[in-house]
Amino acid sequence: MTKLYNRTSEKAKRQQLRRNMTKAEFLLWQKLKGKQLEGVKFRTQYGVAQFVVDFYCTELKLAIEIDGDSHFQDGAQEYDWERQAFIELVGIRFLRFTNNEVYGNLEGVLERIIQKIGELRNNPPSPPY
Repeated sequence: MTKLYNRTSEKAKRQQLRRNMTKAEFLLWQKLKGKQLEGVKFRTQYGVAQFVVDFYCTELKLAIEIDGDSHFQDGAQEYDWERQAFIELVGIRFLRFTNNEVYGNLEGVLERIIQKIGELRNNPPSPPY
């Protein structure tokens, strides 16, 4: 069986992304790390198959993506949606925010994450694949 999460072949990519977080990712990570939000543990730059998600909670199978300028270039949105569709097929839920949402309304972003955490706690994810 092929390993789905944090493949060794993608380790360097995950490490590089952690070292070079965008400002928006860094701001959100300051609020997510250390179980600060609803006591939920998030990891940063987590591998799912050949893809890497910005933040991931294994307990709730919740991925959070922060879309910066590169996500709005030609072809990028189609790639993002195909990638998201694949990840959702393995039972992971998604929340997406833009850099501007994080910069301009961090509290609103956190409230949406808290709301999703509550929903997922009331409707737990299925067992991992």
